[in-house]
Amino acid sequence: MGSVLEKGEQRSRLHLEGVVDIGCAGELKAQLMEALGRGLPVQVEMEKAERLDVTAVQLLWAAGCAARASGVEMEFAGTTPEAVTAELAQAGLREFAAGMGNR
Repeated sequence: MGSVLEKGEQRSRLHLEGVVDIGCAGELKAQLMEALGRGLPVQVEMEKAERLDVTAVQLLWAAGCAARASGVEMEFAGTTPEAVTAELAQAGLREFAAGMGNR
């Protein structure tokens, strides 16, 4: 499936859905860049995500670093499926997975 970017007046919301893998990496990268480029807070929601591959994780990690460097707030919102947090923890990204906390 991939991702859907919703651009609001006060923030951008990026919804990740289904399997987010290298097949949709170009689209995800473009949406992250567009969202960060707006200079407004960015929320990433993964309630409908089934799986993230390493490419998706790298893009989210890089976007988080870019957001911090540019002073844009980026956060994970909503409930992250256990399967996604477990995959991240197994990959040694326990801290990153914790940042996706259920809010």
